[in-house]
Amino acid sequence: MIGGAAAGPTVERESPSVIPREERVPESPSVIPREERVAESPYEIPRVAPLPQDDGESEAAGDRLTARIVHPGDPLARPLLEDLEREYDARYGIEVFGEPASVELNRYPEAGFTAPDGAFLLLLNDAAVPVSGGAFMRYDDRTAEFKRIWTRPDLRGRGLAKRVLVALEEQAARQGYERVYLTTGPRQPEAVALYLGAGYTPLFDRSLPAERVGIHPFEKTLGAAGPSRPAPLPSSAARTALPTDSAKDSRS
Repeated sequence: MIGGAAAGPTVERESPSVIPREERVPESPSVIPREERVAESPYEIPRVAPLPQDDGESEAAGDRLTARIVHPGDPLARPLLEDLEREYDARYGIEVFGEPASVELNRYPEAGFTAPDGAFLLLLNDAAVPVSGGAFMRYDDRTAEFKRIWTRPDLRGRGLAKRVLVALEEQAARQGYERVYLTTGPRQPEAVALYLGAGYTPLFDRSLPAERVGIHPFEKTLGAAGPSRPAPLPSSAARTALPTDSAKDSRS
């Protein structure tokens, strides 16, 4: 007794039960971040693929750039499509092709720009914001048709579109294509210069005025020479233009 109070029974605290190792629930595997996942299709490049630094282009754009294959309906593709529509309407209105740009941009099913026939590629900055991009679809069994080549207006003149061409050519080769076909319109002289400088062969008479030429088709063979690199401009000798599906395709 202490101070006249009877001491009560001693209560011992129970130790927590130990679950036998063989009865423990296995831990859930860690979730792999999307950017670290292996591409789900043999036709796709990894969803986030660093591009090599080249001639200060990434620094000029303010970020290290990555190339990402996306679905054409992905929200990331929206800035590209919306800006192309705005620009095509500003340059061509409806007097050249007889319809607004929205008709051309919705002419083809989205599935045509997905593997195995096509791809929709974006260049993203460090904040995952699109700064340039492009796409391709099947033209014939050995030819990919490049379309939707775009660079954000405030970042033009910094070599980003050339890098898109390189990435698209490499992806087209992965998907089994041997040749690229593309077109541009008579009011896009910078696009003409881009394709000539990237080694594409003009399939039109360069001595003619652009408005007389109308659709400006180009081609390039994908082979041992590798993807686009700066090259001397082709001669201005007249060439036979390939037929196109429609004059409206020239905006690409």
